[in-house]
Amino acid sequence: MTDEQAVNMSQVQEEHGLLAERRAKLALIREKGNAYPNDFVRKHKLAEIIHAYGHHTGEQLESESIEVTIAGRMMLKRVMGKASFATIDDGQARLQLFMAKDVLGEDAYNAFKTYDLGDILAVAGTLFRTKTGELSVRVIALRFLSKCIRPLPEKFHGLTDQDQRYRQRYLDLMMNQATRQIFMTRSKTIQVIRQYMLDHDFIEVETPMMHPIPGGAAAKPFATYHNALHRELFLRIAPELYLKRLIIGGLDSVFEINRSFRNEGISTRHNPEFTMMEFYSAYKEYHWLMDFTEDILKTVVERVLGTQKIIYQGQNIDFSQRFDRLTIVNAVKKYCPQYQNANFEDKAWLIAEITKLAGSDKLLEHSGIGALQLRFFEETTESLLIQPTYIIDYPVEVSPLARMSDVNPDIAERFELFIAGRELANGFSELNDPEDQAVRFRQQAQAKETGDEQAMYYDADYIQALEYGLPPTGGCGIGIDRLVMLLTDASTIREVILFPHLRG
Repeated sequence: MTDEQAVNMSQVQEEHGLLAERRAKLALIREKGNAYPNDFVRKHKLAEIIHAYGHHTGEQLESESIEVTIAGRMMLKRVMGKASFATIDDGQARLQLFMAKDVLGEDAYNAFKTYDLGDILAVAGTLFRTKTGELSVRVIALRFLSKCIRPLPEKFHGLTDQDQRYRQRYLDLMMNQATRQIFMTRSKTIQVIRQYMLDHDFIEVETPMMHPIPGGAAAKPFATYHNALHRELFLRIAPELYLKRLIIGGLDSVFEINRSFRNEGISTRHNPEFTMMEFYSAYKEYHWLMDFTEDILKTVVERVLGTQKIIYQGQNIDFSQRFDRLTIVNAVKKYCPQYQNANFEDKAWLIAEITKLAGSDKLLEHSGIGALQLRFFEETTESLLIQPTYIIDYPVEVSPLARMSDVNPDIAERFELFIAGRELANGFSELNDPEDQAVRFRQQAQAKETGDEQAMYYDADYIQALEYGLPPTGGCGIGIDRLVMLLTDASTIREVILFPHLRG
């Protein structure tokens, strides 16, 4: 047996011993009555108490005799003869308890001494300050509510193993207040976005998550089978085609905060299921979309963080300035001056350079100049776009749902927004010509036949819907997970998804 195996075995034996000890304590509690009572009524939350009385002096608290009835998980415990201290946590804040044997009573006090860290307790008492000035509760009554059978992680360092934090998020939330703050920020971010959209006369809608034909994005879908319908269905990769059907139906402006699924790789920026906000508005085009999207993000940053300037992974990002707007080629020339004089119309040169940077790819030979320029940009420039930057005028061949420019038929009226070196939003003037859309779908189907797994399917029903007339429309999708990463300074998408998918 190796030293590591011996240590692991010792840890397992110790944990089994602790579990047995805690189960024995639970059995004693059961003998005396209900071990999991459900008739306690909490009157105060710890954060509310701290907000209301955190600035009161000890003399004020004593004179006002403020009574509280609270509950929470015991996170710290210090027994000192006839008096003891403990700290409880209710998920929003922590507060210290002081228990005196002569006040609590001998039976209740002795029972408290048997309670374990992690147990959930109900407390009634009055507020006061200790000699060190800490706001505390002088406990008058104490009640056991729920047993923590498994021991908590080591109290001074909390839960630090990343894999365990993600797999046992409940334990991560329990031990790490910083994690709770991330998800409170996420919740507030979504609330602000939703309210912004409602304030601008958008209607919130819900569209299917199981599609007969996957569409709305270039991505590989998850497949499932519906027994009653006897047909294969696909988890939504994007809600776009359904949302545009609603515009056709007469809903002027719609949005959906949606869960989407893509059967692709896992990385610090990608999770198989993720959250987007997509919105569509009739009689709008992509210049308006860029202005509107910029205002959404500036509003979110200001209302969630109270500032327009943030620090993300050590980099200063300024939302107060107008977002830059660059074409693909101009962005490369600005951020990679070594390519200032390169011939971006030379297909052979582009393929050779991309192959040097990313390795060979059989799809390169089937790509047009625009798609190759985009791939070159992704390999050389994308990660350098730290400040909010719109990359505009994407090639039509990689934009099968976007309207082509009236000035240049090779480019689409499309943009992607990059912040901190990653895509955060994608929008365009929507293609509303059913005949053009049918041609684009057929091109996508041909690409799929040549090996492009992410190419789109031909969607005859959507073409039929377009034939009833889609007004000029602008649409955009914003990645909620990546936005929350920015707002919380999270280095990986797993930090901002409560239950991320993991290998193994």
